[in-house]
Amino acid sequence: MFDSIGWAEILVLGVAGLFILGPERLPTAAAWLGRNLRKLREFASGARDQLRNEMGPEFDDLRKPLQDLQQLRGFDPKRAVARHLFDDDNGYTNGGKPNGYTPPPPSPSPAVDPPALSAGEKPPIDPDAT
Repeated sequence: MFDSIGWAEILVLGVAGLFILGPERLPTAAAWLGRNLRKLREFASGARDQLRNEMGPEFDDLRKPLQDLQQLRGFDPKRAVARHLFDDDNGYTNGGKPNGYTPPPPSPSPAVDPPALSAGEKPPIDPDAT
């Protein structure tokens, strides 16, 4: 639960609480906060257990996308882009895409010039396209 909050932040919150609440009320406020966090965790685990009991195996199907998202927490987009841009093989051993498809080389096509307009002639306009 406190993965993103470090000890330095907790210390800053404690000092701020000491100044705001004072030394008399700080222990009772901390106890109240602890009790309510414990109740909240119990409610959440109770709701999860109740859903698991009522839904059965379908509950695991619903949790799978959330577990996949949690696996992406360690994903660093800068590192992924740098690896994609600067690695030579990009993880592909056959030189194509991961499914093995290698596109054929492009064939040279003759250059087609658009028809020239005479002086003062307006280009054709398709009213449906604009």
